[in-house]
Amino acid sequence: MKQREKTPQDDPRYHVANREALIGVGLVIINFILWYGFAYGFGSKPVDEYNYIFGLPAWFFYSCILGTVIVLALVIFAVVFLFKEVPFDEEDEQ
Repeated sequence: MKQREKTPQDDPRYHVANREALIGVGLVIINFILWYGFAYGFGSKPVDEYNYIFGLPAWFFYSCILGTVIVLALVIFAVVFLFKEVPFDEEDEQ
């Protein structure tokens, strides 16, 4: 019987890397939604009506400061609980 030639997709590391890449894309999308939502949600008022937090406009504080902290916490959670350690060396088949 002729054996089928192995492709990179047959390697289980490929599936782990693909899953982790999708998690990364999801985190980027969450970051963008938080940033855009807070910036344009709170920042669309006239400047005279802005609320301030620690001397910063509320839209900037929530968008850039709080959003960064939230996404950082999500990245740490993803790395600790969702990502797997995968060996990079080739496995020899016998």
